[in-house]
Amino acid sequence: MDNTSSVKFTLMEPKNSKSFRHVYFTCFLALYIFILFLNICISVVIVLERALHEPMYIFLCNLCINGIYRAMGFYPKFLHDLILDSYVIPPFMCIIQTFVIYSSVMCEYCTLTVMAYDRDVAICKPLNYHTKMNRISCLIFLAFCWTVPFITVLIGVSLSLRLPLCKYHIDKLYCDNWSMVKLACESIVINNVYGFVIIIFYLGLFVVILVSYIKLAVACKASLECRRKFWQTCVPHLFSLINFNVAMLFDLMYSRYGSRDFPEDLRNFLALEIIIVPPLFNPLIYGFKLKEVRKRILKLCVL
Repeated sequence: MDNTSSVKFTLMEPKNSKSFRHVYFTCFLALYIFILFLNICISVVIVLERALHEPMYIFLCNLCINGIYRAMGFYPKFLHDLILDSYVIPPFMCIIQTFVIYSSVMCEYCTLTVMAYDRDVAICKPLNYHTKMNRISCLIFLAFCWTVPFITVLIGVSLSLRLPLCKYHIDKLYCDNWSMVKLACESIVINNVYGFVIIIFYLGLFVVILVSYIKLAVACKASLECRRKFWQTCVPHLFSLINFNVAMLFDLMYSRYGSRDFPEDLRNFLALEIIIVPPLFNPLIYGFKLKEVRKRILKLCVL
């Protein structure tokens, strides 16, 4: 992208933004503040309460920190565009936004995978739980959740940077890697192959999650206590997982194979869903569903 040093990418302009941009700005600013508040609140509660220094809550804290990271990659730029009514972005900022959003999405998927494994061990092999999920294991899993996404996205973005561009309009409200790749003048075969390798890797993680939950479902038939644990700790995880997979699948399929005939409003909603819903949904569902977290949040509110 050496030839883009003096140009800027243009982003999609929200529908009726001329008339409603102040309404959009107010709504998205409120949403941004609410997401930050919820995720910071859950993270602080888990960090301060020693009783919550267990693998399940540590991974939940990681999920919330990742939600803050993703929100900061999207909302400040989008709010800036709305208030100025100018939907342009310099190439270096587009690359940063792509890196933040993609790495956070992959980090969330890795975290959900680790959480599935954690519940599998806790319910199916409770006697070995503290041996398998000790402090060192938690640190290794947390490193996996951040290092793998950072490396994979860094390689993907680096492959995109080598491409000369013929176009500069991104048909989306934010930058993403495949949208930049589609602007290239030259062959994108290498990018395509790398993209499919990453998709296969994350499909492998999906298989791990699926196998974990099949084992959990079978194990929970054995006793009432197991079923209670499943409903208390696994159902929120399942909701997060289903929501995240649907959003990610749409974003992936539309980015690569989408048609302009697809309704713009629905397209924007589904493209934003992966940005907006998980960081908002995760702290709400876990905060209300997990008894220990809920109890300590209410305790802090009373104080």
